[in-house]
Amino acid sequence: MTLTKAELVSIVCDKCSFSRQESFQFVEQVFQILKETLEKGEKIKISGFGNFVIREKRPRKGRNPQSGEEMMISGRKVLTFRPSLLLRKAVNQGEVSPLQIEKSLEDADEIENL
Repeated sequence: MTLTKAELVSIVCDKCSFSRQESFQFVEQVFQILKETLEKGEKIKISGFGNFVIREKRPRKGRNPQSGEEMMISGRKVLTFRPSLLLRKAVNQGEVSPLQIEKSLEDADEIENL
């Protein structure tokens, strides 16, 4: 199953007691902030969820699959997402207890303070 933006708006509406319009504006603003941050080349770190990072790929040699001709593939930027340990555990084990969340957040704070 895929979570769409419309479904996300409905969930925010239900869980936060916002009107449908407020929920839509909230979701739109969050996505706009994330987009603008990434466009500036900045990282996004969401504790307990993961990191979004823009990486540079260098130009490289490649081959045209139709003709077999060698060609250069231009360099480009790619968006990568690295899930937090907490999110990886939740995906692999199902539910995560509040104690695991608290411990993971404490661990993340300790790592960031190094």
